Amino acid sequence: MDQKIFIKTFGCQMNEYDSNRIYDTVKKIGYIKTNKYEEANCYLLNTCHIRDKAKEKVYHEIGRVKKIFRSKKKPLVIITGCVAQAEHQEMLKREPYIDLVIGPQAYHKINDSILNYTEKKKIDETDFDAVSKFEYLSRIKNRSGKTSSFLTIQEGCDKFCHFCVVPYTRGPEYSRPFNQIVDEAKNLADQGAKEIILLGQNVNAYNDDGLRLSNLILEIEKINKIARIRYTTSHPRDMTDDLIEVYKNSKKIMPLIHLPIQSGSDKILNLMNRKHTIKDYLKIYDKIKMINPSIEFSSDFIVGYPGEEEKDFEKTLELINKIEFINSYSFIFSPRPGTVAEKLKQIDKSILLKRLKKIQKQLFDNQIKKNKFLENKIIEVLVENQTDDKLRLFGRSEYMNSVIFDGNKELIGKILKIRIEKTNQHTLFGHIHQITGKKVA
Repeated sequence: MDQKIFIKTFGCQMNEYDSNRIYDTVKKIGYIKTNKYEEANCYLLNTCHIRDKAKEKVYHEIGRVKKIFRSKKKPLVIITGCVAQAEHQEMLKREPYIDLVIGPQAYHKINDSILNYTEKKKIDETDFDAVSKFEYLSRIKNRSGKTSSFLTIQEGCDKFCHFCVVPYTRGPEYSRPFNQIVDEAKNLADQGAKEIILLGQNVNAYNDDGLRLSNLILEIEKINKIARIRYTTSHPRDMTDDLIEVYKNSKKIMPLIHLPIQSGSDKILNLMNRKHTIKDYLKIYDKIKMINPSIEFSSDFIVGYPGEEEKDFEKTLELINKIEFINSYSFIFSPRPGTVAEKLKQIDKSILLKRLKKIQKQLFDNQIKKNKFLENKIIEVLVENQTDDKLRLFGRSEYMNSVIFDGNKELIGKILKIRIEKTNQHTLFGHIHQITGKKVA
């Protein structure tokens, strides 16, 4: 009899990819996916350690599960992801309801861990073993089946930014074998993927014996069924000339670059140990804009990093005004356990909230302005799925804008020309102008 597994995912796109691959794996031992956690035999929480209170979210979720299963047989409770890696010993000690803790580089051990589990012995699998993980996963087909599919090509980080836990939770930089990635991309295309999003903590640091991200993009471009290619997240230090040249030569790379800068002040970048300057960033920006002025940038900003003075914050606003990012993420600094920044003197919370409000207004104003510019224009949209009410379709533009319009589900997977009628900060609304002649199926 099949067992049922419920997987809840927090955090980044890589966690979404990992959750899909975990499901592909546990199917081999008889687990089927359920969207109702109250009927699960196994409850798996895939965690993220980037934002504040990540650990407490885990315990909150476990509390909910306890209540639901108070009068039922307890499910096998598994914690995976970056919180599992960082807090594994404490978690098993603090919360007896947790049965297995499995780090991001040990997912190839999940089936054995489940099969060998006994109530008398908790299991802690948090060794770094990226090579074995990807060798194992390469033998199991990725069954994503989505029009837009994630594909992890690189994990870990060697940069050691002072605010970031990734080197401690994902380990050192590791690049998957080139051919292994291309084979997985072909498999995803055969299952209906029209867009591939290449993932990595430092995706543009990818290097397999001299083959870089640029080589990978141009190779995946040869797959006829793939119409669009994206990648995230990049580091300015790894935005090399060969990757910039791809924007001259590729017909399938999308004209949106997510390139986190974190601050507009060189002083703060130095305190963060970012290893790039504002001048470096603008040089990349100028080179890419010279190739194609229609390419847009998005970014990440940390507000109130320890040592940030008002003049540093103003420099960040100046940079935002200069580049006019199409979309960006901004957060108040929150110290992560084990990082250098954890021990630094924090800025008063009231100041942080004022700065966040100011920076978000500027970022959101830019977003609204750029979206407003698209009204009455015709844009290309890749249809991903139906809206929750099944009445309309949802897709994304070349710039990752969410687009909603009327249409039937037979159009999922096609690229349509959509006339935009109205917009808000996050979404474009329109109607079908025509289906393009692009062969993406």
